[in-house]
Amino acid sequence: MQIYWTKINKIIEETPEVKTYLLDRPEGFTWEEGSHTHFALKGFNAGEKPNRSLIRHMSISTLPHENSIGITTRIREQCSEFKTILKGLSVGDEVAIFKTHSNVPLKREDKNVYLLSSGVGLATFRPLVLDYLERADNVNQIHSLNIDSSKDFLFTNIFESASDKKFTSQFVDNRKDYYEEVKKLAADKEGLFYVVGSDEFLVQNIEVLREQGIKPEQIMLDKHEHKLSEFLSFELSI
Repeated sequence: MQIYWTKINKIIEETPEVKTYLLDRPEGFTWEEGSHTHFALKGFNAGEKPNRSLIRHMSISTLPHENSIGITTRIREQCSEFKTILKGLSVGDEVAIFKTHSNVPLKREDKNVYLLSSGVGLATFRPLVLDYLERADNVNQIHSLNIDSSKDFLFTNIFESASDKKFTSQFVDNRKDYYEEVKKLAADKEGLFYVVGSDEFLVQNIEVLREQGIKPEQIMLDKHEHKLSEFLSFELSI
């Protein structure tokens, strides 16, 4: 396993609670849209065993041609040891990244794509949308639906509807409106539905989509293959 140590080159305050840490791109390090990585702080591998409290599974919110590795995360006032240390880091400080993989690359199957996310989960979709806006081959259209109760919506300069590009973006601040919209989107029985958020959010979305007749193979989750079946194989409770 290769561990890449790299430096923070910029910290962007996206909203009062969300920051993007832009990291120098190490030589030979590459990734594709929808990738996640293990993001670790200094000292995580100092002992005999890795200190898991200093490691987090994070989505990469940039594309390789942007030449920085973007890690976007919510840091609340009351937060974990990991986030507390992260909050104290500055430009020039070192962090590590390793085990990078994409579970949710953009499928180009001549279908409509629906991106369903909660809060900072939108960071996973930023590269997919950028990739699509640059090259729309074999994707009919993309619709993004994000729920964020803080009302501080992310990446609004990119998640902006563009009819000429067949891209629509929608933000809602409550669950009732959100799930009503999901049901409407599920009227497209051939669509591809990508879902990113907490495990509870995934389960609720899968239930709604399955109740509307969407098949498991049409639902894309940012989960490893062995975890997918846990989420997608349950029997409907109705």
